[in-house]
Amino acid sequence: MGRIVDLCGEVAAAAEEGEGGLVLPPEAWDRLGQEWQEEDVEDALSFVKDSLFQGELVEATDSLSAHVLEILGPFGTQAGFDRLKSGQGTLSVEAVAGLVRRVTRIEELLEGYRDSPRPEHRGFDALQTRLMDLGIEDQMWGGDEEPEEPEEEKGH
Repeated sequence: MGRIVDLCGEVAAAAEEGEGGLVLPPEAWDRLGQEWQEEDVEDALSFVKDSLFQGELVEATDSLSAHVLEILGPFGTQAGFDRLKSGQGTLSVEAVAGLVRRVTRIEELLEGYRDSPRPEHRGFDALQTRLMDLGIEDQMWGGDEEPEEPEEEKGH
């Protein structure tokens, strides 16, 4: 068991962030291949990837949960709950932007774990774009003009 832990430690130390996640550079493969079977190195790399992704997923989920608790907490007071029931409950742009950032990261991490396709996200993607453009639309559109909605967004 200790040898496998040592291999995982060596793989983690040598791994680099690549286009598809963690990868081992060729020199690390050569070095590790002198002592280990290729399947063992591949298994260790897979284990290290999963461990890092799970850690990031837990961190991102924890952050999202804390943010949602912060946003929803005021609705727990009688006055806040009454506003919510009457349809007067509103969220600030900052609160929505914070949620979007956290959900975006969670969605990125979940891609490595999902067995089914990603849920419908066109509206979410449009919201991200609008939030990114917030503050620069005056420069882009002259301040008074509203950009025309793309055909696919009309009526949604």
